[in-house]
Amino acid sequence: MLAKGSRIILFFAVVVATAIGLWSIRSNGTEEARPQARLQSPAFELTDFARADGPIEILFPEDNGPHPEFLTEWWYYTGNLDTANGRHFGFELTFFRRAIAPPDVISEDRESDWAADQVYLAHFSFADIQSDRFYFYERFSRGAAGLAGARAEPYEVWIDDWRVAQQADGTYHLIAAQGGLMIDLVLTDLKGPVLHGIDGYSKKGPEPGNASYYISQTRLASDGTILLDGQEYEVTGYSWMDHEYSTSALGANQVGWDWFAIQLNDDTELMLFQLREEDGGIAGFSSGTIIGADASVNALANEDFEIIVTEEWTSPNSGAKYPAGWRIVIPGYEIDLEIRPYINDQELRVSFTYWEGAVRVTGSRAGVAVEGNGYVELTGYAHSMQGEF
Repeated sequence: MLAKGSRIILFFAVVVATAIGLWSIRSNGTEEARPQARLQSPAFELTDFARADGPIEILFPEDNGPHPEFLTEWWYYTGNLDTANGRHFGFELTFFRRAIAPPDVISEDRESDWAADQVYLAHFSFADIQSDRFYFYERFSRGAAGLAGARAEPYEVWIDDWRVAQQADGTYHLIAAQGGLMIDLVLTDLKGPVLHGIDGYSKKGPEPGNASYYISQTRLASDGTILLDGQEYEVTGYSWMDHEYSTSALGANQVGWDWFAIQLNDDTELMLFQLREEDGGIAGFSSGTIIGADASVNALANEDFEIIVTEEWTSPNSGAKYPAGWRIVIPGYEIDLEIRPYINDQELRVSFTYWEGAVRVTGSRAGVAVEGNGYVELTGYAHSMQGEF
């Protein structure tokens, strides 16, 4: 998401602050347009929210739901899908929550159903590899009147008719539609929740609280249908879910991140993220996780892996130059992988511009050939990410 290996909070501060900048939400439910040249800082301080300042006990199903005591939170779904005859698709459906104010300053006496203390934002993107086409959409809504929200039991997160909801049999129903595109999937968790870092505590920098609580479901068997341009496709594949909540931002000298979620055909998954610094270096808090076929979880420190850029691609739309090929080497696990985007142009030009797309993976593990799919997120490459917020 911040993202994503870690989807660090600046991502959400930028994205959802944009949503807040689109309106002021009043206790009587009215909306007032607020055109601005730049977004203004909120009246409250980060210290008014809970901080991720050390390992805690993460409980299920409670911690699948929202954590309004933290400033920002996100639920990320990405996946690679195929038809029976081999037509390949990729998708992203992401939900962001951002608090308007700390919970203890929100009045409980507001009577309107439209009164909100949270803003939600969602991104929906879709890659049709055969046609070399990429679709992306964005929605904003207040967390009130049933328009958007999240809950733990039964688990559900949604904006309008974009939603993921747990069903009585424990599977998840994911659905999103926009224009002539619809994706409708049932997701079955094959491994259970994965806690990254130290029991879910994923540190991003040296400052106190510069961290998130980070949970994933790394192998979700996915079955369902895609409706595209009036044609319906039956698809199967695997999806990945990331859930993070935190309050802090990137460090002052960090400009973006590269995040990898990889699913190999030997039933192994790999999450890696690296935080890029202004001088071109990689922050020492970059890290990762290897999830074994038996659902074992092994943490990786920054020095345990190397990510080598092998190709680049320049967007004809934003002018941003992105990596477009990587080699990942993890000597301690005898892993050596080559990663390539299915299509180069998977750039989302929404509230701000970033790249997130489906990738194909080949390589070896312990001398045995492996292959697979995944998703990669790249932030901080487009000029819009460098603006003042």
